[in-house]
Amino acid sequence: MKYNQLGESDLKVSEICLGTMTYGQQNTIEEAHQQLDYAIAQGINFIDTAEMYPVPPRGETQGKTEAYIGEWLKKQQRNQLIIATKIAGPGRPFKWLRGGNLQINHNNIKQAVDDSLKRLQTDYIDLYQIHWPERYVPTFGQTEYKPDLERETVSIAEQLQAFADVIKAGKIRYLGLSNETPWGVSEFVHIAKQLELPKVISIQNAYNLLNRVFDSALAEVSRYTNVGLLAYSPLGFGLLSGKYTDEKKPENTRLSLFQGFGQRYLKPNVNEAVAAYVSIARKYNLQPTQLALAFVRSRWFVSSTIIGATSLEQLQENIDSVNVILNQEILAELDAVHTRYPNPAP
Repeated sequence: MKYNQLGESDLKVSEICLGTMTYGQQNTIEEAHQQLDYAIAQGINFIDTAEMYPVPPRGETQGKTEAYIGEWLKKQQRNQLIIATKIAGPGRPFKWLRGGNLQINHNNIKQAVDDSLKRLQTDYIDLYQIHWPERYVPTFGQTEYKPDLERETVSIAEQLQAFADVIKAGKIRYLGLSNETPWGVSEFVHIAKQLELPKVISIQNAYNLLNRVFDSALAEVSRYTNVGLLAYSPLGFGLLSGKYTDEKKPENTRLSLFQGFGQRYLKPNVNEAVAAYVSIARKYNLQPTQLALAFVRSRWFVSSTIIGATSLEQLQENIDSVNVILNQEILAELDAVHTRYPNPAP
């Protein structure tokens, strides 16, 4: 396992991060702890969660994921692990979370951090992320920015000042973004420098062979701001594992259990692109999962690749992908498919 410095922080994160959004829905607490134990034994030191997990988000289960991790975390060497979680932002109908008031303001940040710390049974959070922007932006498969959907928002300066207070209190160490845009990252960095407030160190966005939107404007921003990508959904909601090819619909998978939750992957040319990528994997005697994860890991702007699994077998296959290095011939074939089917699932 390799480790990468995250932005301008002193955090050195494993190149594979364990995602946990199935804990409390698809995985029991016993299964969650088995996954955590196995991941740590393989050299993973980076665990990502969120206050709204598990998915799909429901009031009855909200916070279970952090609570499952907390029961495990209290038995670990805390300073050997990097724990990341997130605050939910406005724009989602989560009436069960802070009474539906999800503005990223001082009071909500303090409450969200305190609640996460309690569930995680820890004194501090290494990386605290804004799950999606406070302001309106197109998200989760939407591609068109519509000014008429803008809403009243907490300014970025006010958000950063509130996070500065929580950092000063020792409750979180560093700040990150998620589901952000090039303008958003640039503004957070610029305003932090201008007002001498904490600089964001990471951005967690979807990135996979079906969604390489980050390659252009966000990659440029990442380079000049030194804000690394934490790539989520590297298997494209499981499609790039190849288990849905030939019109298969396996039971107990995300697309079968949560119909409508993966809308960004139910678009034209997705199946054709998946079939082409699976064909390349088989040509080179690789598992489709290995090919997809190795591609994401190979990108220069990726600080860590977030994997998730519902079984130890899946987790083992995902982690073993660190041993796969794609040569230029394979990368060229992947680019050829991308040229034919550019970003079918943005």
